Amino acid sequence: MSESKKAVREFWNMAPCGTLGLSRPEKSAEFFRDIEQRRYELEPFIFQHAEFNRWKGAKVLEIGCGTGTDLLQFLTAGANAFGIDLSNRSVDFAKERLRLFGFERGRVLVADAESLPFPKDSFDLVYSWGVLHHTPDITKALDEIYRVLRPGGQTRVMLYHRHSLVALQSYVRFGLFRGRPFRSLDEIMATHQESPGTKVYTRGQARDLLRHFEHVEIRSILTPYDLSLGDLRISFAWLRRFVPGSFGFFLFARCRKPWLDNASRSEPQAYPSRM
Repeated sequence: MSESKKAVREFWNMAPCGTLGLSRPEKSAEFFRDIEQRRYELEPFIFQHAEFNRWKGAKVLEIGCGTGTDLLQFLTAGANAFGIDLSNRSVDFAKERLRLFGFERGRVLVADAESLPFPKDSFDLVYSWGVLHHTPDITKALDEIYRVLRPGGQTRVMLYHRHSLVALQSYVRFGLFRGRPFRSLDEIMATHQESPGTKVYTRGQARDLLRHFEHVEIRSILTPYDLSLGDLRISFAWLRRFVPGSFGFFLFARCRKPWLDNASRSEPQAYPSRM
């Protein structure tokens, strides 16, 4: 494992997503419910874009499952879902969450998005929310997603948006206010946005990354993080009606692995579980 990837893993081992500031005992049902409540209060649009209930009977892989919040939604909706994460501590949390809510712990494992431990053509959906911009080689990760998807299978991913209010705030805070107006945004985000090496993408860059897929749809999502002042937690949510969604920090992409031939192009109406 490269040093850059080790640094990413260490960051998320120290602070698994959504766990900071919680007062409940770790791994308790209340602990996991608090994580879930915070996540969906801040990012309620996850339901619209993931469409958990659509995937009943489908074989689903979540890359970067963290403590298992979204993975549990897929499983509860009846998907044959599995999760991976680079952080062994996050996977430990996710396994315990699944156990508490009646699912198999073995559905989650420590693994690298750039080298998925699954055979080709395995999944109907590969889902990843706010994860791939942390891996050092995102092109390799997307190649792996393409490999493990069945022909006609979908991927739904969220990446951080370069042309967003969050990125602008970061440039002002860590560039202009520190007397470094020529500091690159790439360096700022890699240094100050969550784990080391975090990247941000334009719509065009995201589309280019997904060039091997078909029916690519990309949209930006205005988030509470765009309408607040960083660590100060000062919210300007009332500005939402005046700020175009095109300045949102989240880029959501949905696309499909092509079918092998024209004769196979009719969409299946159901997603039977196939191991």
